[in-house]
Amino acid sequence: MKISARSRYATRILIDLAMNEKDAPIRTTAIAERTGISVQFIEQILKSLKQAELVASKRGAMGGYALNRRPEDISLGEIIRVMEGPLCLTDCCDDAELCIRSGICMTRDAWRRVSAIMASALDSLKLSDVINGVPPFCPNASDDDEDPEGIC
Repeated sequence: MKISARSRYATRILIDLAMNEKDAPIRTTAIAERTGISVQFIEQILKSLKQAELVASKRGAMGGYALNRRPEDISLGEIIRVMEGPLCLTDCCDDAELCIRSGICMTRDAWRRVSAIMASALDSLKLSDVINGVPPFCPNASDDDEDPEGIC
């Protein structure tokens, strides 16, 4: 499973807006220069982000885009849901009626559990966390370890 370019680029765009908020509103050309994403793709993504009220726009010569909420209030899970829809590994995770085998399927609960874990992890990571640097995941480390990277 891979996150789409739209989700990755949406996150990159939101990070750019957050890191350059003092210059807001920010033009798509400035975002494109800093992120390496084409203006056309940025405009498509910003349309979805605006509909979800993650960004606000201002028209005119001094117009552009700005975050509509603080980076601490925007999760990676929310960004991905806006760009891709529900955070489910299979279609039947959200709607059992999408699969004729859902009543007898031995794997559906496993996919639902993994989907819930993934959604929880993505919801726990905020845009501000990404900006400040997310430490690598280390399943062998505890919160008390001073150097979790040495354990991994």
